[in-house]
Amino acid sequence: MSTRTLIRGGLVVTAAEEVHADVLIEDGRIAALAGHTTATARSWTADRVIDATRKYVIPGGVDAHTHMELPFGGTAASDTFETGTRAAAWGGTTTIVDFAVQSRGEALRAGLDAWHAKADGNCAVDYAFHLIMSDVNAATLREMPRLIELGVTSFKLFMAYPGVFYSDDGQILRAMQRAGETGGLIMVHAENGVAIDVLVAQALARGETAPRHHGEVRRALLEAEATHRAIRLAQVAGAPLYVVHVSAAEALAELTAARDQGLPVFGETCPQYLFLSTDDLAAPGFEGAKYVCSTPLRPKEHQAALWRGLRTDDLQVVSTDHCPFCFAGQKELGRGDFSKIPNGLPGVENRMDLLHQAVVDGHLSRRRWIEIACAAPARMFGLYPQKGTIAPGADADLVVYDPHAVHTLSVTTHHMNVDYSAYEGRTVTGRVETVLSRGTVVVDRGTYTGRAGHGTFVPRTTCQYLD
Repeated sequence: MSTRTLIRGGLVVTAAEEVHADVLIEDGRIAALAGHTTATARSWTADRVIDATRKYVIPGGVDAHTHMELPFGGTAASDTFETGTRAAAWGGTTTIVDFAVQSRGEALRAGLDAWHAKADGNCAVDYAFHLIMSDVNAATLREMPRLIELGVTSFKLFMAYPGVFYSDDGQILRAMQRAGETGGLIMVHAENGVAIDVLVAQALARGETAPRHHGEVRRALLEAEATHRAIRLAQVAGAPLYVVHVSAAEALAELTAARDQGLPVFGETCPQYLFLSTDDLAAPGFEGAKYVCSTPLRPKEHQAALWRGLRTDDLQVVSTDHCPFCFAGQKELGRGDFSKIPNGLPGVENRMDLLHQAVVDGHLSRRRWIEIACAAPARMFGLYPQKGTIAPGADADLVVYDPHAVHTLSVTTHHMNVDYSAYEGRTVTGRVETVLSRGTVVVDRGTYTGRAGHGTFVPRTTCQYLD
């Protein structure tokens, strides 16, 4: 039986335009848009009408970098696919792209199957996967085309974490060459992990064990050096490159220079690098452990460069790198040794609101907000126009957003399965009111109405910036 929903009276904001229009939804997809006062819109009838007067109607967010249930440092990320995608829905994100992990010595397909087992039937919103390649060898390189056929079209390599995820330059080059041949996209965590390990050992030998030293040893220059090296390896391979969680002005300068040369190089940053800093890492006592992530938080002066990079499109995407660990029992594993603090921050619920605050503060336009949070990640990872926009035929992943609501971010009100908020006490203007995932209301005026299992796996095509 056909079901129709009508969102009436809102300002529709996409990356391309802003228009006062009503949105008609039928059977989980957007059927049509029409101006409020047109005869077409007035003629529409629906089973459900949602009033969006004085509100924005925006595409559901696409968070292209999450880590639900990720094993790390002897523990695992505290959000499951069920709790993490529920929190995403609360925050106006209707699609996540998580990272399946290939274990050393195992096939790529085994890693993908393991993550399907975690996610399938448990997600509140739609999901897709990247694949972390922990073991680049002849067999795994042969597997890459089959993964692309299965809708997993991007592969992440680490220049950091020797002995865990690390790949050397030769392995990275071979994976890039294979991606260039098959249409895949290589994503790189760009930090010089071998050099960082030396600095970690030296800091600990000096008795420098507090959380703030995590940021001090993971030098901005070592992020920039690795970014430069990744760019040149991709250039030699004739392959595109996506650099994840860019945090430092020096690393961004490397991306900007490469893009000025016309190279197919892309970058993302994350809210924590835009809104938090080494001041948080240096919080009294062990509180700074809450803010340990890699790449690390930087001094505040880096933020201006990142905002400028987002405005000039030298950075294309803002994702969260959502990888939460509770302070009690998880972050505390690193008391007395910062190198044992699990790396990661919670944020999947906060991204859309924080980026709207950036609109309020004058860092971004409304359309750029939607570009970096919805449209660009969808294009980058082969989900557009099914996701990331409001157009006939697209999935009805929609958010009715109140740009006037003022609220305070806090652990007492968030829905992520973690015992602190990285943004505790921060007041923001703008709030998600109602969220639809494929036409189904999953958050209704501040009440959760979704369910685990509503979200489905979305196979992806290749990067649409390379077509």
